[in-house]
Amino acid sequence: MTFRLGLTGSIGMGKSTTAAMFAAAGLPVWDADSAVHRLYATGGSAVAPIHEICPEAAVNGDVSRETLKRAIANNPTLLTKLEAITHPLVAADRAAFLVNTTADIAVLDIPLLFEKSSQHEFHATLLVTAPADLQRDRVLQRPGMTESHFQTILARQMPDAQKRSLATHIVETLDLSATEAYVKALIAHIRARHA
Repeated sequence: MTFRLGLTGSIGMGKSTTAAMFAAAGLPVWDADSAVHRLYATGGSAVAPIHEICPEAAVNGDVSRETLKRAIANNPTLLTKLEAITHPLVAADRAAFLVNTTADIAVLDIPLLFEKSSQHEFHATLLVTAPADLQRDRVLQRPGMTESHFQTILARQMPDAQKRSLATHIVETLDLSATEAYVKALIAHIRARHA
């Protein structure tokens, strides 16, 4: 049986970097954001249904995330329709990944794991976190990111303190080498306890 580790963290906490450390250690990593990119790309199974609810966002066979973001800003009810299309497709992609995984540990990178109450689908969860000022600095360094957009994203995410109370494991990403050491120690811990 594959041990399922749910990896999560708010924007700018270092979740993607931490996920890459698990992959570098040889573990298969499934990424919800990458799944959405596949679903929105040419030939993706979300393109046609998104075209039906937001024709301007699905042009030339794929979905423009920027156009979709603007459409949602102008019509907030569109988000519920979009989630009704996307969430089941993402869940199916994740299930296919797990069926095809033979590794002893699989890492599933899910940004809204706690917000969607998905933690019970995993043997354990790892919260990737950092102090709020460091988080803000990291996010605002991203191309095209504004303070307003950052605050909009944060408003959709559960507060870090609440996530800490729900997580099985927590890593603060203040230092790359310390985070990498934590990842290796956690893998060893899981293997020792669930061999």
